[in-house]
Amino acid sequence: MTDVQTRLAAARARLALDRPFLGTLVLRLPLVPAPWCGTTATDARALYYNPQWVARLTQPELQFALAHEALHCALGHFARRGHRNKRRWDLACDLAINPLLVDEGLTPPPEAIVLDVYRGMSAEEIYPCLQGGEEQEQDSFDEHLWDGDTGAGGGQADASAGGGRGGAGTGSGRGGPPQSDAQAPSSEGGRPQPLAAAEAERLRQQWQQHLAAAAQRAREAGKLSGALARLAEAALAARISWRALLAQYLSLAARDDYTWQRPSRREGDALLPALRSRGGDIHVALDVSGSIGERELGEFVAELNALKATLPARVTLYACDCALAPGAPWVFEAWEPLRLPRAFTGGGGTAFTPVFEWIERRGLRPDALAYFTDARGEFPRQAPPYPVLWLVKGGAAVPFGRRIALT
Repeated sequence: MTDVQTRLAAARARLALDRPFLGTLVLRLPLVPAPWCGTTATDARALYYNPQWVARLTQPELQFALAHEALHCALGHFARRGHRNKRRWDLACDLAINPLLVDEGLTPPPEAIVLDVYRGMSAEEIYPCLQGGEEQEQDSFDEHLWDGDTGAGGGQADASAGGGRGGAGTGSGRGGPPQSDAQAPSSEGGRPQPLAAAEAERLRQQWQQHLAAAAQRAREAGKLSGALARLAEAALAARISWRALLAQYLSLAARDDYTWQRPSRREGDALLPALRSRGGDIHVALDVSGSIGERELGEFVAELNALKATLPARVTLYACDCALAPGAPWVFEAWEPLRLPRAFTGGGGTAFTPVFEWIERRGLRPDALAYFTDARGEFPRQAPPYPVLWLVKGGAAVPFGRRIALT
């Protein structure tokens, strides 16, 4: 292993220990030496680096450069440009990421541009601000290789001829555990080909999964800052389907598996594996305060029935405004179709606490609670010891659990 490779491995290891959200994402990127690259680059398949440039960086600067590339990937910048000018879009992506990394305590390389005025803004919000002014004369410090369109007014292709600076991007695009450098694509013979549309979409979906996994790992380690948590939530909310998430909880809970529990003596002395089946236990709460229409409630219940048809689940259904509806909750076994017991009329105000209190008083621990609401009401003071999915119509925030925007 060369000195540069050793320094890269050390930088990745330090990120994984100190900043597990960023470190987990960085470990998804195979590292490929690329003398044709002026600094670093990515194409949604790997992270390319110039060994001579890496050798000049301090370890904190190297951590910044690796995290910068990984965030381009995780945020899907390679799939969000549309018809925008490439050079301006690449710069907007960098200006969105760099202040965030500085706030996380990382040290930018000398070539990186950090402008406080764009702190907290997305690339789409920054892009219109770059129509004029001296920022337009700047370039990204890295190369974004995910498409070949240089756009009007130049871009990375012009800078790259002399090993200049460009953009950044994505990672390995393969599922499973983080890849090693030995699995990285070769950069011999020049630059990699730009992404085709189908490949870009496949990589976008995979990086969405990597982003969710990285946020969960950092949250469990107690090392996910508020800024990164909001970033991950915003990036995931618009793209992850609540149906897929609920199906994931159901598939984990409702499974057939073997048990080595000792059988009854009447079954003999031999200890053999026995097949046991367990259905999922999902609780579903509906906000009937009037903010969610009857048609929307009906569509939501229909979607739940479709899930129940593929994965066995016992569903406990609640209807609540500022209090549980009379007769609630209603229990539907795995073989029973889910249905609304009756039409509900909106009450005065919204409180989510009655549902959580009912579950707590009975000592229940569901596999998941899915709450269909506009998230405008009184929340419990503490998160419960089970997963909560907030399926939110509108832009209101939630204090705990996974928020999924419904459009």
